[in-house]
Amino acid sequence: MNASSDPVSTAVTKTTATKNDAQNTARRELAARTNLRMYSREKLHELQLKKLQQLLAAVVPHSKFYQKLYGVNSLAIESLKQWANLPTVTKSMLITNTDKNIAANHTFPPDEYARLHRTSGTTGSPMIVMDTTEDWKWWLSTWQYVWDAAQVTSSDTIFMAFSFGPFIGFWSAFEAVTMRGLKVVPGGGLTTAARLELIRTSGSTVLCCTPTYALHLASEGTKRGIEIRRLGIRKVIVAGEPGGSIPSVRERIEAAWDAQVIDHSGATEVGPWGCGTPDGRDLWVIEPEFIAEFAPLNCPPKPFYLGPDRDTVDPSKLKQLVLTSLGRTGAPALRYETGDVVLPDFTPQHGCGFVRLVGGILGRADDMLIIRGVNVFPSSIEKILHEFDSIQEFRITATRVGQMDHLTIEVEDETDDPDRIADRFSIRLGLRIQVTQLPAGTLPRWEGKAKRFIDLRHQKSI
Repeated sequence: MNASSDPVSTAVTKTTATKNDAQNTARRELAARTNLRMYSREKLHELQLKKLQQLLAAVVPHSKFYQKLYGVNSLAIESLKQWANLPTVTKSMLITNTDKNIAANHTFPPDEYARLHRTSGTTGSPMIVMDTTEDWKWWLSTWQYVWDAAQVTSSDTIFMAFSFGPFIGFWSAFEAVTMRGLKVVPGGGLTTAARLELIRTSGSTVLCCTPTYALHLASEGTKRGIEIRRLGIRKVIVAGEPGGSIPSVRERIEAAWDAQVIDHSGATEVGPWGCGTPDGRDLWVIEPEFIAEFAPLNCPPKPFYLGPDRDTVDPSKLKQLVLTSLGRTGAPALRYETGDVVLPDFTPQHGCGFVRLVGGILGRADDMLIIRGVNVFPSSIEKILHEFDSIQEFRITATRVGQMDHLTIEVEDETDDPDRIADRFSIRLGLRIQVTQLPAGTLPRWEGKAKRFIDLRHQKSI
């Protein structure tokens, strides 16, 4: 039998050709995305306006939600300035409170959708969000900016340390990396020990998980005598919670894995909108696919704390991030209030002209506490707690006593000295906060997004 008639040889030849075609396509798309990073602000705005006009033409005539919001059956926008004067959308507006709890902003009948996912419910009730086939393609193509930022190559093997439930981030990351033509290893349904073994045997070089779980994996591996730094992971891509842009957290992850940390941010309601800067300190908004606006914020009266190695920020410069996703017609987020507190910087950096969010996501506009007249973000408290390497886990609980917010913090601290932690809060925030020591292993560990902030202020006052 000659090679031309050998089925195995033919299959290998076809597979190689397909792989080469995919790699050539990936290179062309990377070049196009790199070119977009170099756009001027004016050119970016022209591109955004064109995409916005196409999106509104496809959505508003079919969307009862946006017809009611805008008071019209069609909408013509001639400038981004005009767009900025229209009403915003909040998460509470999307929650329908029906038995299925499908987000109110869906454009088409249910049978036109191909994907169904659910929000985490961290800031409200879990909500169903669906995507059409074309919307899902947009998700995956937008995710490529994240892989670009991580500088993954065809020789990388990507390990996904997620359970693969209904949360959209895991699935979009997984399918986006397969679309890129890279080898991907799903770690769903495994114990932490089993995941560490699979990382080793699969030869994985890139780890995708939450910041919390990256540290937990390293801690458990060390307990089992595994040399984490020799497993071969060179990049750790994190998302789902603050941490990737927090210096103390990033440094702990990088030291544990001997790998570079790359941050990412996205939301079920909006899409994968942010990718990390090369130095790991900030986030870029992926502006060819999202319009970013920065709304005024009721700022804390004191300077905002960014971390031990960065300048303190004037709170008047903090904004709430408002996003419009430009490629999602089935469940479009138009001028959506993300609730994320950010510090925008339009100065080009690292060869990129996208708007940069200094320090990543700095807090939430909707979980701010007022403690004895001082406005405090839970994320600011978390940043200070992360400075203590001896703290294995913590929980922040907000309650309301009479008309006042009250805050308690529980820690698992190897040094068994909660007073020194309380002293740090007193110095940094000007507040004396109760810190309670708990026995090791008392607090829950989180594979997905950690729920370390428990807000009980809505309950009946004491």
